[in-house]
Amino acid sequence: MPLSIVIDARHVRDFGPGTYITNLVKALSGIDRENSYVLVAHKKDSNLFAELPANFRVAHFEGHDNEFSEHFRYPMFLKDHPADVYHIPVALVPFFMPRPYVVTVHDVSRLLYDTPEGWRGDLRRYRFRRGLFRATRIVAVSDATKGDCESLLGLPPAKIETIHNAPDPRFFDHVPPADARAGGPETYRHETRRILERYQIETPFLLYAGTIRPQKNVPRLVEAFAVARQELEPHPVYRNLRLVIIGDDISRHPAVRRAVTQTRMTNFVRFLGFVPFDTLRVFYETATAFAFPSLYEGFGLPPLEAMASGTPVITSNVSSLPEVVGEAAMIVNPENVFDIARGIREVLEDDALRARMIAAGIERARRFSWGETARKVLAIYEAAAGGRSAGSPPR
Repeated sequence: MPLSIVIDARHVRDFGPGTYITNLVKALSGIDRENSYVLVAHKKDSNLFAELPANFRVAHFEGHDNEFSEHFRYPMFLKDHPADVYHIPVALVPFFMPRPYVVTVHDVSRLLYDTPEGWRGDLRRYRFRRGLFRATRIVAVSDATKGDCESLLGLPPAKIETIHNAPDPRFFDHVPPADARAGGPETYRHETRRILERYQIETPFLLYAGTIRPQKNVPRLVEAFAVARQELEPHPVYRNLRLVIIGDDISRHPAVRRAVTQTRMTNFVRFLGFVPFDTLRVFYETATAFAFPSLYEGFGLPPLEAMASGTPVITSNVSSLPEVVGEAAMIVNPENVFDIARGIREVLEDDALRARMIAAGIERARRFSWGETARKVLAIYEAAAGGRSAGSPPR
């Protein structure tokens, strides 16, 4: 008998969860024409779901899950959309959320890095843990995140299943063939030059893409870039190396600003904020290397996106990152500025190493598929709707 499934899609524009929601929904629409889906979204985002098949429809809800009223308003809204299973793709669960529901946990960074002191922090931790304990099933995006849920939150392992994310398939679409009707390689190269000129970016450059939070370790990346640039000063090409950072507004992150000033890299580091997808893809493909020395990741999608784009990756030896990149990246100690600089320098200076990393990176990225992710998530929906759960909620 077909299932009725509700997916909370209100975070579709967010940097990480938005990628997850967009690609999961698209992949589900490609493999499942039997079950019916309701996507809960803000009205302004309806156009993002315009080309889905008939068994998908959008329901508008304008509330935000960080508001206190959400605990009451969202469950009341769902009474008009009863379902066999509900999916919350971000681990912010209203207190009165109807069951059965499935939660995707991308990481537990909110508890490790962003939780305030005092009663507000205690309330956030309680909400986070309670929402997961009441869930019928939990999807962890990596084994590392699954381990965090078990060790830090005490969740029963039988309730949690690891289902990896994957790069957006469009990152695998590189330079079009010469006989492409919409324009061949020359047209593509012209568009690439136009985008780089618009942002006033010259090659060669090192790229970072992602949010700028404490765990992302961006100040150390800036320091490591300064060290590597000084060591590469005699190099005929890399003496002009730049660092391009795509992510949050720099004005909100004084530690990063101080790192740029103290290293005297003001003229060599560019902050672009968030950019459209096609622009991001151009930067991935044009970068000499992608650096991502994060201290903590629930999955770490940007390194895979860079690999899919044919760019060598330098990343950390901690949390989920080794699990995701395997042996296809240059692994460094994210707490050691000089080790990050070493990784940057080795990738840039060794052409044979770069060629091996590019080939291995593309192969590694292809091992992750949204189609496979969707099939596994659909099986979780079926299990949750059938009442197969594990563990019990806290009192």
